[in-house]
Amino acid sequence: MVAISFKVDEHEARTIRLQAKREGISVSEFLRRAARLALTPPGKPRTVRCRHTGARIFAAPERLPPLSTEMVRDLLSDFP
Repeated sequence: MVAISFKVDEHEARTIRLQAKREGISVSEFLRRAARLALTPPGKPRTVRCRHTGARIFAAPERLPPLSTEMVRDLLSDFP
């Protein structure tokens, strides 16, 4: 395997490590997944029926990890 290195500031490093830990994967695997997602063109969204409400909702792309409560909190943390 080839090693790739790059520099990030302290805040970026903490953020990367925290996200990797929340997903239960190594920093290397987290960054590999992020790179694959960035390079993969999005497909047509598909819908599924919500098992809780019965409503039609957009399905998560199969290449993404499941959405966790912590991830939603993180996404909404700076929302007004």
